[in-house]
Amino acid sequence: MHPGPDGDPAAPGEPGGDQAARAAVSRNHGTAEPDVTTGTPATTTSGAAATARVRHAYWPGNWALWRRRPVQVAFMLAAEAVAVAVLAVSFARSPIPSGNDWINFAILAAGATVHIQLTQRQEERRRNRTKTVLIDLTAVWTFSAAMILPVPLILFVIAVIRLQHWFIARRPAHNFIFSSITHGLAGALAHLTYTALGPHLLGRPGWGDFLRESGTIVVTGAIYEAIQIAYVGGVLLLGSPAGRTVRNVLGSPADNMLEAITIGLGAVTAILLAAVPPMVAVMAVVTVVFNRLAELDQLQNDVRTDPKTGILNMRGWSEAAERALERTARSGDQLALLMVDLDHFKWINDTYGHPAGDDVLRTVAQTLDDVTRPSDLVGRFGGEEFLVLLPDIGEEATWDAAERIRIAIAKLHMVTTDKRGDPATIADRTTSIGVARHPRHGDTLERLLQSADAAVYLAKENGRDQVCFAPDTVTPPAGR
Repeated sequence: MHPGPDGDPAAPGEPGGDQAARAAVSRNHGTAEPDVTTGTPATTTSGAAATARVRHAYWPGNWALWRRRPVQVAFMLAAEAVAVAVLAVSFARSPIPSGNDWINFAILAAGATVHIQLTQRQEERRRNRTKTVLIDLTAVWTFSAAMILPVPLILFVIAVIRLQHWFIARRPAHNFIFSSITHGLAGALAHLTYTALGPHLLGRPGWGDFLRESGTIVVTGAIYEAIQIAYVGGVLLLGSPAGRTVRNVLGSPADNMLEAITIGLGAVTAILLAAVPPMVAVMAVVTVVFNRLAELDQLQNDVRTDPKTGILNMRGWSEAAERALERTARSGDQLALLMVDLDHFKWINDTYGHPAGDDVLRTVAQTLDDVTRPSDLVGRFGGEEFLVLLPDIGEEATWDAAERIRIAIAKLHMVTTDKRGDPATIADRTTSIGVARHPRHGDTLERLLQSADAAVYLAKENGRDQVCFAPDTVTPPAGR
């Protein structure tokens, strides 16, 4: 995880602090939270008072850090102390940079500056839209520095990047400090790993040397990433219990793929810097273009994703389901559609409040992802209803899958808050699941949805907390 200027999730009591999912976890960036938090209620103030409050927000005594959970504060302070100690020892034992090292530093610092200045608007838009992990491409420069520069200059490259981000993003000071220290530790330990696994390639290598060097770079990248996962992930895991989901802490598969590509580009940059330094200018152009592509990918993903649960919305699910249905029709395979309806969901909202209801929806969505196959399509139909498309599955296996979902949801103990903001646990929730199979209950997606809805209605009438297959002749229900 690459934390950065945004820091980590909002603390309890801050806007957005009740749910880690409402803050943007960023690797190479940290997590977004309000720019200024003083702990006082928001009021309308004069210009002078507002200016004083903004200024005082950066004083250590007024940092929102102190309003986090005590275990979070202890972890962050201990982690920072360990990192500073490691950096101090690494800095003291590092060789004095040579003239060539300073030239490489200047090239990387210039490339990073061009990248940051030309993409700051895109990054700010991406940061504001992201609810989970935000991948920033500055690892192209920090990881390449970790491979090719001594520790002091690695820290200088990181300082150049971080200072520019500070003036652009203006995130809370304690987040900025924690993220900067994490960056430095990751870069230093990656450098120590890379040098310890040397010597590295000189001249024209053979295939054996090439494979060995490739393995070394992979191990170095893994160390670089693991340090940041440990630091940022640790803060998230110790934060709001409602935000402790794999997606919130580690990001989606697409997020992690983007990060792997970014670290790979950093390795390419280091190789170019060692072999043909002027070609690093090409990497500056590549990172700017890649940043814009990442923003476009996020925009496309936002259109297809349900913001409350992080899974496919009806539009995204329907598009993927139509393609799966076409493949099934061509191949003659079997396919099933499950409609999962949470029983008495209104009672949760009325008893615990709508934020608790949102927590339940997020937890159920995560559970559906966990208990289904990678090839299955999970989406939110609306309200408290979810859809699961099961391609290439027989009737008995369909029943088993539906029962597995029903039992998994019934076993959930969902940690949330009540209407007063006090901790609460919601458990023993039941679901009614309707099943429609292709082509028995319909040969189009619309007819399958209609059949699954009729099956849910039947499950409700029969007492809820059960799985029902659609009747062979479907009459759309008038209501539930």
